[in-house]
Amino acid sequence: MAKAKSPVPEGQHTISPHLTVKGAPKAIEFYKKAFGATEIHRMPDPNGLIMHAALKVGDSMFFLNDEMPMPEGGKSPASIGGTAVTINLYVPDADKIYRQAISAGARETMPIADQFWGDRYGIVTDPFGHKWAIATRIEDLSTQEMEKRGREFMQKMQQQHN
Repeated sequence: MAKAKSPVPEGQHTISPHLTVKGAPKAIEFYKKAFGATEIHRMPDPNGLIMHAALKVGDSMFFLNDEMPMPEGGKSPASIGGTAVTINLYVPDADKIYRQAISAGARETMPIADQFWGDRYGIVTDPFGHKWAIATRIEDLSTQEMEKRGREFMQKMQQQHN
């Protein structure tokens, strides 16, 4: 067995999402259609459930697996009634990928629009319950510019709710 050359596997980043879904084969196909994912590999268990799959979108890898019927098996957003995590996906054309994700079966969670922090940004929820924020950087802002715009945005939101 060869000793690892690096503590982070080649092609990986320091942090990589690992999603649990109901119906991993369908999820893999969805991610291919919605985000142009490339399937790197999958490992089914003897019953056909996906124990581990690796996909790549752009320069980033992510993993997924089916829910497993064992105590240490993870639960999907469908089983727990939602998710507390949003996966950010930067792409060259956020509008195109946003529409592509909707066409592939995602539902609109936050309409795509220009945001105060300099991104064209919107959120979709995939058919498996995971939220994806799709973004393209359209402006490079200083910290001061972003903070000023953020304060203005919050004041505007507060006025709308009063």
